Amino acid sequence: MTAPSYKRILLKLSGEVLMGANESGAGLAIDPAVTARVAGEIADVKAQGYELCIVVGGGNIFRGLAAAAKGFERATADHMGMLATVMNALAVQNALEQIGVSTRVQSAISMDKICEPVIRRRAERHLEKGRVVIFAAGVGEPYFTTDSGAALRAAEMKCDALFKGTSVDGVYDADPKVVATATRYSTVSYDTVLAKNLKVMDASAIALCRDNNIPIVVFNIREHGNFAAVLAGEGVSTTVQKEG
Repeated sequence: MTAPSYKRILLKLSGEVLMGANESGAGLAIDPAVTARVAGEIADVKAQGYELCIVVGGGNIFRGLAAAAKGFERATADHMGMLATVMNALAVQNALEQIGVSTRVQSAISMDKICEPVIRRRAERHLEKGRVVIFAAGVGEPYFTTDSGAALRAAEMKCDALFKGTSVDGVYDADPKVVATATRYSTVSYDTVLAKNLKVMDASAIALCRDNNIPIVVFNIREHGNFAAVLAGEGVSTTVQKEG
């Protein structure tokens, strides 16, 4: 596989990745050891000269859509979910800075005691200075997922690709946890993902990436070294892109 020629990348991390072995609900919602390992994966890629933006989900702490289904008012639940993403962003920032990677957290909800507001030109300057920029609180409004927030930040920061680091190694034609014969795509078009509802990201995020020609690379961040390997054209992943 030929290594893609990316320079600036947005990494979308699912919140559940930070839980490690605590997914059953036992222990901490944010596992320090797992968070440190993920930070190491990010640091390895940063050391290769890539410019990195990060968006972290909040599902390990609070998932707004699930809470709304259980009776929470949707806007309130979504705002609670946004606050969870800020906590995760601070955890990732802490882990990165402990290994010498300079970072800034920018939040779409103003909370100037702990992080900066989202200001595109300031974020650009941080990247120019070699810092990692972590965007928190989604788009700052309810009814949008952190996937949509990641697609939005990737577009406005003119990222070459959006990498989605999750617990699966790509996009399948069926749920591989349910269908034993599910086949993984190496590449697949945006339109196919939308037409077949392949659950890569929510539809608005896919459409935003399609309209701005931003490839989406889905890979397993839990596999040690896989982030750098995928960038080198060696790891296992699926790229969502335009046809042809």
